Formats: sequence, C-alpha cells, structure tokens
Amino acid sequence: MKKILIANRGEIARRIIRTCERLGIETVAIHSEADGDLPYVSEATEAVLIGPNPVVQSYLQADKIIEAAKTHNAEAIHPGYGLLSENGDFARKVAEAGLIFIGPSAAIIEKMGDKLESRQTMAKAGVPVVPGTVDGVATIEEALEEAGKIGYPLMLKASAGGGGIGMVRCDNEQALSQQFASVKNRAKAYFGDDVVYLEKFIADSRHIEVQIFGDAHGNIVHLFERNCSVQRRNQKVIEESPSPDLPEDVRQRLCDAAVKAAKAVDYTNAGTVEFIVDQNNEFYFLEMNTRLQVEHPVTEEVTGFDLVEWQLDVATGGTLPSQDSIRSTGHSIEYRIYAEDPKTFFPSPGLLQTVEWGPGARIETGYEQGNTVTPFYDPMISKVIITGADRAEALRKSQAFFDQTEIIGVKTNLPLYKEFIGSEEFVSGEYATSVLPEWMVKIKEEQGS
Repeated sequence: MKKILIANRGEIARRIIRTCERLGIETVAIHSEADGDLPYVSEATEAVLIGPNPVVQSYLQADKIIEAAKTHNAEAIHPGYGLLSENGDFARKVAEAGLIFIGPSAAIIEKMGDKLESRQTMAKAGVPVVPGTVDGVATIEEALEEAGKIGYPLMLKASAGGGGIGMVRCDNEQALSQQFASVKNRAKAYFGDDVVYLEKFIADSRHIEVQIFGDAHGNIVHLFERNCSVQRRNQKVIEESPSPDLPEDVRQRLCDAAVKAAKAVDYTNAGTVEFIVDQNNEFYFLEMNTRLQVEHPVTEEVTGFDLVEWQLDVATGGTLPSQDSIRSTGHSIEYRIYAEDPKTFFPSPGLLQTVEWGPGARIETGYEQGNTVTPFYDPMISKVIITGADRAEALRKSQAFFDQTEIIGVKTNLPLYKEFIGSEEFVSGEYATSVLPEWMVKIKEEQGS
C-alpha cells in the first residue's frame, strides 16, 4: 500500500501514522471541526474535515469517509478502535468501494459483534462459555424464569452491547425486574437492537484477554495474554502483560482456547478473545473484539512486534510468523489517563495548560500541552505504557513516573493512580475486577474515620 485513510482520531490515529511513516506509507487523516488543531491532523500526509463536532455527524459518517478515501486516492482504510471499527456494514461498504478494510471481514465482525451468536459459535467449537441463556429473553416473565434456572447473582446484557454499556448486575428478582426494561431501552438507544440475555455472574473473577492474529493463508497465532481486571464502571483502566497470579499451564490453555475460537470463524487480521477467569482458574469465553485493542501496546512491549505493521501486512496478503517464533519477555503495564474527576469518574473537559510527563514511559497521546479536551468524545488524554524486566521493576518505574507527572487545566485520574499502584491490593497481583471500586470504598472509609 502507498496510502491509507485513518477513520479515527486522537492517539490511535497518531499511533497508526507513526508506523505508516516508518514503512513509507502516506496517510489521510479525518477530523471534526473540534479536532482540527490536534497533533494527528498535522502529522498525517493529508487531512480532511469530515463534519461537525458530534460523532454522528463526523466520525460515524461512513459514506463520507469512504468518499474521502477515494477522492484522496487511498487504497485502504484503517478503522482504529471504537467508532466504526466493529461496524460490519462499514467494512462491507469499504470492500464494495474497491478499498481494503484493514481488519476482519464484515461477516466475521457481524458474527462476533452479536454476543449471543458469538456465545453459540464458541460453545459449538468447544470453547467454555459462561453459563446463561442460549437465546435472548424477550419479556420480564421469561427473564425471571430463566434466572431461576441460572441462579443469582447474574448479569443482564445487551447482545449488541460493548464498552460496558447495556450491562447490569442483578442480585435478585427485584433487581432484575427493575432493570430489565431499562437495559432493553438503553440497548435500543445505543445499538439499535434491544435483544438482551442473561449470564451467570462469576464472583471474584479476573478479566483476561488473549491477542490473536490470523492471515489469509489460514494461519492463526496468539501473542499471549493481558490482564484487564482493573476497571471502573465495567471499563478497563489498567492492563498488564503477562497476567500476574496466573499459573503457566492455565496461561497456555487460555491461549490455546483463543486460537481455537479464532479458527472457529476463520479469523483474519488483529483480534482479541476475552475470558472471565474464576478463583479456581477455570475460564469462560466472554466475547471477541474484532479490531485492534486500546491496550495493544503492552503486547507490543513484551513481544517486540509492531501490531499495526502486522495489520497492514496481513491486509495485503502477508503471512504471519510461526507460533514458535513469538516470545514474551519482561512485564508491561498500561495506564489510561483520563480528563475526569478521580472520585466520581465524571468527565472534566478543558484546556491542557500544563502537561509534563515523568520518566521511563512510552506515551501514546492524542493531545499536547495547549490542546483542549472537548466534551464531544471519550475523555482519555493518553495511555502510559511502562515496561520492566519483571513486574516489580515495572511497578517501581510506574511510581517514579506518576510522582513526576503533572497535568494542569483539567481534573485527571493521576491522583488515583499515585495511590492505587502502591496499594497492597494491586502490588500483590492477586486482584479481581472488583479491586478498584472496593479499594476506593476502603480509602473513603479510612479518610472518613
């Protein structure tokens, strides 16, 4: 490829541009009116104003994006993550326009994007799935009947959901009755699909995902796993690889299961198979993300591979390296830095008056000092990736980094990280998805006493 259009914004657009520049590939950036002065716009070879600030009028305008790619003679479109990256209709339109979609096919995206269908597919392939309903539940009466068979607590989930949206824990019949209509309505509003299903809630579980890749020649490999259990509101904020407190034999079985899952759908390009792992190290398929993940840099750090380069190579018919040639060395942790109140997690848009990063980190950011974090998009300022020879070194470097980092102009979650990464709960590595909210409650109680 000589030129690609990046159908995204901010830090992931800059990340893709960096690899393209190294490979001699020209880039076309798209931007809304609000994003015109962000670094990625000037760093791309060319830039196109795609529309007004709201995402539905700019970054979700599939036809305008495809037309921009054709007008600027781009041969391919990289969707990044979020936005249109897991939109099967967009992938299909890109292919019909004679362009290369840098990701899996529309058919794979649609099959894996429907959580119910993906659960059914994985079960048939012999990949363990969380106990729950095989089909959607249409009425509260049906939901209550099925819940009685599954047992409480359980999760009520939107089949088309993602990013923690359309997902609620229900501890009893009353909670399920109260939440059922709300979750269906929310699913319809956000995803255009109100199908919901029930899934057993696995207490004290870890959220562990495996990076997989497939090429057009039938080869599928894994690049080991990432622990994504530090979450707020069901959304990841800290990820690390390798996953601490995971026996080696379980790690191997997880990776083997992820490859089996990918083979079940003839997967191509970058993807992630996500699992829930219980306290007995039994694991269950959660979902497959048919795109590059936000947290892919930690995998790059421990394997030494550029995953965006792999995406570009596979999209043009390249062959993946053998599984035996892929090794994991050292330990890497990614921290997502948000413009948000660290106590409430409410967004805190505004001017970045001062941005001073500490030492020893890989910084992936969509902003520089003097830019404004607007209220129109996700408030993530940057991803900070810190790598050491082992976890202990990565944690020491993390502490030094946060001690010397300062952002002025907006509230951020930096103060939260400064305390949390030194806590016994995190340092031990023996944490579950409840670790951050439970730790915050504990700190609040201690400060109030």
